[in-house]
Amino acid sequence: MLMGPTLPAMEANTTWEDFAIRGARMAEMYLMQGFTTVRDAGGANGGLRRAIEAGQINGPRYFPSGAFIGTRGGHADFANFTAPPGSETNMGRLNIAQEVSGVDDVYKYARNNFRMGATQLKLMQSGGVVSAFDPWQLLAGSREEIEAAVQVANEYGSYVMAHSYLKEAILSALDAGVMSIEHGFSFDCEIAEVMNETGAYITTNLTAFDPGLLDIPTVADVPASLAKAKSASATFAGYIGNMKECPVKRGFQTDCVGSVEACNIQIAYEKRLNNEFLGAHTSMVTLTSTGGEAVALSGDFMNPHTAGKLGVIEEGAYADILLIDGNPLEDFSVVGTGDQWFGAEPRPESPETIRLIMKDGVIYKNTLE
Repeated sequence: MLMGPTLPAMEANTTWEDFAIRGARMAEMYLMQGFTTVRDAGGANGGLRRAIEAGQINGPRYFPSGAFIGTRGGHADFANFTAPPGSETNMGRLNIAQEVSGVDDVYKYARNNFRMGATQLKLMQSGGVVSAFDPWQLLAGSREEIEAAVQVANEYGSYVMAHSYLKEAILSALDAGVMSIEHGFSFDCEIAEVMNETGAYITTNLTAFDPGLLDIPTVADVPASLAKAKSASATFAGYIGNMKECPVKRGFQTDCVGSVEACNIQIAYEKRLNNEFLGAHTSMVTLTSTGGEAVALSGDFMNPHTAGKLGVIEEGAYADILLIDGNPLEDFSVVGTGDQWFGAEPRPESPETIRLIMKDGVIYKNTLE
C-alpha cells in the first residue's frame, strides 16, 4: 500500500499529509474490494492502523511493517544520487525506509519499527526492477544482519519478511529464520522443501509474469529498469510450474505502488492471474485462510487481533464474511477480477458481484435488499 506516484517524487517532495490522505483512500478501496485484512509489506507505521481501529476511517485490519530495512544501494535506498552515506533522506525522516550498515543499525531500526507500531519487520534482501541503484540479482545484507532482524522480531514475539528474488537469497533468508518470502521469483522444489520444513510462507505478485509489466511507465521509460525487467522475466519463467509441482503456503500479494484507481485495477487483474495460473481452489485458499495464518505469525503481543482466527468461517473466528453472487470455483470473476491491466477502464468502488462485506460483525456493504 505504499503510496506513489513515483519513487523519486516520494523522496523529493512528499509529506506525511500526502501519505495519510492516500493511505485513507487506499484502505477504504481494499475493504470495498473484499479484503477485510491487509498486511502492508513496508513503509507504513502504526498511525493508519490506529485510525482504522478507532473508526476514524473505513479499512481492513491492518498489519504494518514499519520502515523497509535495507542496505545502501539496495532496494530500500531512495536517496538522491549525490547523497553521501548516512545523510538524511525524506524516506528516513518519515520512517518509510531506513538504510543500515551493520548489525547495530539493524537492531536500532528494527526496534524502532516495533516502537512505531509495526506488527512484523520487512528486509530488502534482494534488488528490484524500478529502484535506482540495485540490480535485481543483488544479495544485500550479511547473514549477521538478517539474523539480527530475526532476533529483534523474536524478542517481540513476531517475525521477519524478506524481499528475496534469487534462490541464494531465499535459502539464506530461510536459513536465518525469515518466515515470509516476498516475491520469491526463483522458487523451486528445493526451496519448497525448506519452506515446508520451517513452516514459512511466500507471497508473489503474479503480475510480474504478465507481458504488460514491460509497459509500466516506471519500467518502460527508464532504460535501466526496462533492461532489468526483461532479464528478470527470462530468469523467473519456471515459477508457475514449480509452484504447481511443489506447492507451499502462498499468500495473495498485489505489489502496487501508485494511485488508488491504478491499484484498484491492478488488484482485480492480480485476482484474475491467480485463477489463470494456479486455479480457482488454490486462489481462494490464497485469498483467505493462508493470509490469516501468515498475519498470525506476529504473535500474541504485536498482533492486535488475537480473539479468533482470520480468513476462515468457523465458530470462534472473527466475523468476516463476504456474500458473493455466484460460485468462484465455477466462475472466478465473481470475486471481482479484471480482464485488463494497462489501459483498463476505471473500476467501480466495489465489485457488483460482492453483495455483502462484513468485517468483525460490522456491515460495510449490503446490496442484498
